[in-house]
Order: sequence, then structure tokens, then C-alpha cells
Amino acid sequence: MSISYNKLWKQLIDKKMTKTQLRLKAEFGTSTLAKLSKDEQVSMDVLLKICNVLGCDISDIMEVVKGE
Repeated sequence: MSISYNKLWKQLIDKKMTKTQLRLKAEFGTSTLAKLSKDEQVSMDVLLKICNVLGCDISDIMEVVKGE
């Protein structure tokens, strides 16, 4: 199983927000943004900060994708 943050990128498009704006408002580093871009695991703390900034639930920004 793997993680997909495609829902997060769709949220940013809907809110007309860039990845950099999200990073600055949620106060996380560039390395964490790189992990998100590569669909890698990040801490729950970061996910909660993102949800707080976007005013959404974790299921609105990520999903677990079952492998083949």
C-alpha cells in the first residue's frame, strides 16, 4: 500500500493556493514539501497543520492506495 496526496493538490487548486503558500502558512520545511510531492510519508503533525490551514479533514488531503 502507498499514500497519495493528489487530493491535497486538488484542494490547493480549488483554493488558488501554491505549494509554497501552503508551506509558509502551515509552517513546515521544504524537505517536507518535497516528501509530499513524492507521495512519501510525513508526520501526523504536518498533516494536521495542513488540515488546519485548509479547513478540512485528513481524508480530504490524502488517501491510502492499495498496491497491485
